Amino acid sequence: MQLCCDMDDTLNPAPALATVPVTVQQRLARAGLRRTLAVRAVLQLFLAAPQRDFSHAQAHAALQARGLALHRVSLYRLLDRLVACGVLQRHIDAASATRRYALAPTDEAPPLAPRFECVRCQRRWPLPPLDDGARRAMEAILQATAHAGHQAQRVILSVQGLCAGCALAAPAPRAGSSAPSGG
Repeated sequence: MQLCCDMDDTLNPAPALATVPVTVQQRLARAGLRRTLAVRAVLQLFLAAPQRDFSHAQAHAALQARGLALHRVSLYRLLDRLVACGVLQRHIDAASATRRYALAPTDEAPPLAPRFECVRCQRRWPLPPLDDGARRAMEAILQATAHAGHQAQRVILSVQGLCAGCALAAPAPRAGSSAPSGG
């Protein structure tokens, strides 16, 4: 059975609100975002994998696999609304220039909280907080940005690579294939 909905469709029964963190419920309520079938399905997708981020295409495919046929543009708009109300975070994957979405922290994370992002499985892990020297260096970068006339909106500190699980599953490089030769 495949369900089809637009942003304004509401179907019951709703998933139990007990599974949705109170801070997420509060952010949705403050933004006036109704709990439509699409909103509930997207929330379930992100809450089921809190350490993972999704591209629009991955989220669309995952929702379709769960039986929800949501129009691509409706999903783009919904993801943007969830970012605007603080339920999701959006960042650009530098390697592919793709927008990626992840569940926003439900607690008050420090603004310069670093994280590790696996480039294969797309999961994220928090890293230890910055020490004073690293924090001062970031503040100096932000000041230089402001002096240049730019208006920084956020700082995302991420280390990208293979997580321990993916590194173990990665095939060993072949001998002599570590780098292409220059010519």
